[in-house]
Amino acid sequence: MKLRIKALLAAVLPAAVLLLAPTFALAVPTEEFTLQNGMKIIVNEDHRAPTVAHMVWYRVGSIDERNGTTGVAHALEHMMFKGTKTLKPGEFSRRVAQMGGRENAFTSKDYTAYFQQIEKSHLEAVMALEADRMANLQFDKDEFAREIRVIMEERRLRTDDQPAALLYEALTATAYAAHPYRNPIIGWMDDLEHLTVDDVKAWHEQWYAPNNATMVVSGDVDPKQVHRLAEKYFGKLKPKTLVRTRPQNEPEQKGIKRVTVKAPAENPYVILAFKVPALRDAAKDEEPLALDVLAAVLDGYDNARLTARLVRTERVANEVGASYSGVARGPVQFILDGTPAAGTTTEQLEGYLRAEVARIAKEGVSEDELKRVKTQLIASQIYKRDSVFGQAMEIGAMEMSGHSWRDIDRLIERLRQVTPQHVQAVAQKYFGDDALTVGTLVPLPMTDKQPAAPASALTGPLR
Repeated sequence: MKLRIKALLAAVLPAAVLLLAPTFALAVPTEEFTLQNGMKIIVNEDHRAPTVAHMVWYRVGSIDERNGTTGVAHALEHMMFKGTKTLKPGEFSRRVAQMGGRENAFTSKDYTAYFQQIEKSHLEAVMALEADRMANLQFDKDEFAREIRVIMEERRLRTDDQPAALLYEALTATAYAAHPYRNPIIGWMDDLEHLTVDDVKAWHEQWYAPNNATMVVSGDVDPKQVHRLAEKYFGKLKPKTLVRTRPQNEPEQKGIKRVTVKAPAENPYVILAFKVPALRDAAKDEEPLALDVLAAVLDGYDNARLTARLVRTERVANEVGASYSGVARGPVQFILDGTPAAGTTTEQLEGYLRAEVARIAKEGVSEDELKRVKTQLIASQIYKRDSVFGQAMEIGAMEMSGHSWRDIDRLIERLRQVTPQHVQAVAQKYFGDDALTVGTLVPLPMTDKQPAAPASALTGPLR
């Protein structure tokens, strides 16, 4: 199930920023400026090919929703393609396709983003299209009625009919008692059934404003040209008064939480979620970096500790994994998960997974192992970041999470300073019972009608 949980996290957090990018990723010139209406523009020059990634990020996601209208952020993402005062439904996508480009959007817990990848001569055209739907989106009742049915079917496909996704949703709702991260990005089905076009329109009117947006343009561009075009198409839009929802801080957990999901599946599965610190100050925080390294020690390369011991040596698991992402507006978790091998129960595998962290807490890691892990982590990011789109994604996700794109290189340098003592300290501090929520999948017999998940079911954007 290691691949399943990583795919799930990618879907839930489609642009989660890894803290371990190679220095060259943003070694190209990057400039930032802000329009008078509050819209931030970040231009990342990369002249290797005549292409551009154009993205508009809104700092609003499911974290900002309220009970009863969960899923509204994602529903609006769908409606953004359903026409403006001058464009018919679907015409936005048709125009981008006619340019030879591709476009899409994604909703996360922390933000909603829209992007186009085009040949550089079409930058002005897509910028005009994006400004148009920020200001002039239309909300047709019939279009909404059709689209909400699409979203409900999407929920059935990606969550209700996928046992791993269903378990992860239940785990999150159990782990968080008060914080809105407990709600799924796509929304609870009952809320979707009662969502109205007026709910979506109100969301657009409340949050889709230039002073709640950041444009990231990455590729073969001239910053002065981008500035001029941004002023032309977005500068005339008026800012709005943004009223953030109350924080709904999570109360202290005082014991293990457990949730069990029964669903048709081939194998049992267990997820352990530990509440750990998020990255809040890129210049000072040490523990999030140490947790990132700990995750890599456990599961950051082919023969990392979890797989080497539990799968290959002791053969008590078929798959195991560890994951952590500290960049978020809200609280974060450190995940351990796995599928037990024949003859091993989920309860036993839970103990084996915790024992591997306990071993690091007791014995630590060697300088040689730490050096190897850091080298592997940084190298693994080189190919992921070697694209204008990847650079734009990283910049936008950092900005939306309350950090600056300038922090990326800073975090790389601070990562190099993580010591074995740092890794051992977080292993000792954050993996006790009071921080833990356990989710267990109990497999029911599969039926002939059981739907199979398409390859993109758990990895594509929520649209």
